[in-house]
Amino acid sequence: MIVIAGLTKKYGDLQALAGVDLQVDRGELFALLGPNGAGKTTMVRIMTGLTRRDGGTVLLGGLDIAAQPAAAKRQVGLVPQVVNLDTELTVYQNLDLHGRFFFMPAADRRARIAELLAYVELGDRAATPVKQLSGGMKRRLLIVRAMMHRPGILFMDEPTVGLDAAIRRRIWSIIRRIQGEGTTIFLTTHYIEEAEYLAGRVAFIDRGRIVTVDRPDRLVQRMGAWAVDYLVDNELRTECFPDREAARQAAAAVAGRVTIRRVNLEDAFLALTGRKVAGEA
Repeated sequence: MIVIAGLTKKYGDLQALAGVDLQVDRGELFALLGPNGAGKTTMVRIMTGLTRRDGGTVLLGGLDIAAQPAAAKRQVGLVPQVVNLDTELTVYQNLDLHGRFFFMPAADRRARIAELLAYVELGDRAATPVKQLSGGMKRRLLIVRAMMHRPGILFMDEPTVGLDAAIRRRIWSIIRRIQGEGTTIFLTTHYIEEAEYLAGRVAFIDRGRIVTVDRPDRLVQRMGAWAVDYLVDNELRTECFPDREAARQAAAAVAGRVTIRRVNLEDAFLALTGRKVAGEA
């Protein structure tokens, strides 16, 4: 459904993307995982026609986003990282306006709005101005606005950024339902647990390059099953082990505070790149 080949983008001296190759299957929920500044948002902006590439190709459902932008964009929905709803309009008006952009007939718009607001439990907020909504409600509205014209591909750029854990998990359930109905979802995130929970496959991106692509469980299994965290000269160190007993023995040999835990995707990312997923630009 999505084919990216040799994608490059440069901003001055900064190489934002350095020859990215990726393929995403129809109906797949694919996550792009990396720290801030790794190139995630640049990729999404190019794939949705908001930024011009310097080189390479992007095919969406077989259509080149550069050569056939209008046709390609009709099959795409975008949930941006920044909340860009019209805050002076109501919930209903925001969705209605989006439907008009895609030339949806009035009756179809009304039916679709009712369906989507019920989908994310915002039916009683249809007449509410967006500026009166909570952060979680605005995020839900962003998602259904992107779904308004029934796109086959949904791009979600950091859809839960800034939300607390409870609201984030509520958004996850919505994303899972959307993907379960056959929509192809391309998700960018720097939340480890988000990628682990949602994605069928994950790509690690660092400094504009794809480091690896695989299923989350396989990436974790490469590292082992259990990790030991400990401090050396005030620097956190991590070692991974195949089983808990091996981790326990290693921890017993370390002076000071030690933590034994399950290996996660961040351990795999750190091993491959030398950088943490969150907290570094």
